[in-house]
Amino acid sequence: SGSSAAAPLPEEDCMKLNPSFLGIALSSLLAIDLWASKRLGVCAGEGSAWGSARPLMKVIEVSGHGIPWLLGTFYGLCQSDSSAAREVLLNLLFALLLDLVLVAVVKGVVKRRRPTHNKMDMFITVSVDRYSFPSGHATRAALVCRFILHHLVLAVPLRVLVVLWALIVGISRIMLGRHNVTDVLFGLLLGYALYSVVEYCWLSPLSAPALFALW
Repeated sequence: SGSSAAAPLPEEDCMKLNPSFLGIALSSLLAIDLWASKRLGVCAGEGSAWGSARPLMKVIEVSGHGIPWLLGTFYGLCQSDSSAAREVLLNLLFALLLDLVLVAVVKGVVKRRRPTHNKMDMFITVSVDRYSFPSGHATRAALVCRFILHHLVLAVPLRVLVVLWALIVGISRIMLGRHNVTDVLFGLLLGYALYSVVEYCWLSPLSAPALFALW
């Protein structure tokens, strides 16, 4: 009848009509992230705004790749004749391996696809590299930067260059279109925090005598 009250909406429809503030905030953040990432991907292809700088960005990409760092650290470990240097290099190798495993696990769990404007011509990729979150290059750059600043005696200009290198590696990931902005920001934070784990689990002749016996 005309006087009867309207039937209440089902609970699930009410939820759809009244999304939570958190849901709106996350959706807005995602939209801003995708928009900014596309606008900043100025080296994503040869025809992009800064396409001529793409070769330089790819050199920076290689400088933050895990394979050169692993091979270089292992070679230095084999060639070192100082027990103090071997301890530092062994822990750097441990840090790099831990970084690879952690980033692979997070990428496999989150499974965020790379930006649509990314050109898949990356240097040495594996299965999880088709995913974007977090940026392994950014994580590694932050981890290595903090490690070097704490364990190598460097002049101030060199320390500044190390920090700049880490930042440029992160920025290059966005400019090349490899990652979204949030991938890089989270990667930098993760790498910075990961160094604290390495320090807590620091390997020494006392804590890991079997490892040091190999060298």
